[in-house]
Amino acid sequence: QVQLVESGGGLVQPGGSLRLSCAASGSIFSSNVMGWYRQAPGKQRELVAAITPGGRPNYRDSVKGRFTISRDNAKNTVYLHLQMNSLKPEDTAVYYCNGGSPSWGQGTQVTVSS
Repeated sequence: QVQLVESGGGLVQPGGSLRLSCAASGSIFSSNVMGWYRQAPGKQRELVAAITPGGRPNYRDSVKGRFTISRDNAKNTVYLHLQMNSLKPEDTAVYYCNGGSPSWGQGTQVTVSS
C-alpha cells in the first residue's frame, strides 16, 4: 500500500527558509526517482526537484542555488526533504512529493508573503 505524507509548509517572508519533509511508504519508492512538485493556484503542477535512488539531484532552473533535495532510504519508506532558502513570492504553492505513484498525498502549503 502506498502512502505519501508531506509536512513542513507554512507562511514565511520573502528571503526566508523552510524545510519540507515527506514520508513515502511503499515498496515502489526505494528504487525510483523521487521528486518534489508544486502547484500554484490556477497553474499546472510542476516538478521542482528530483533525486535518484543514488542521491543525484536535479532542479528546475528557477530554484537552482536556492533549494536542496535529499533522501533517506529506509525499509519500505523513503524520507524526502526539500530545504528551501531565499524564498520568493513566486514559490507560493502547495508542495507534493511522489516517485511514480498514481496517487498523491494532500501536500503542504507554502506561502511566501510579507
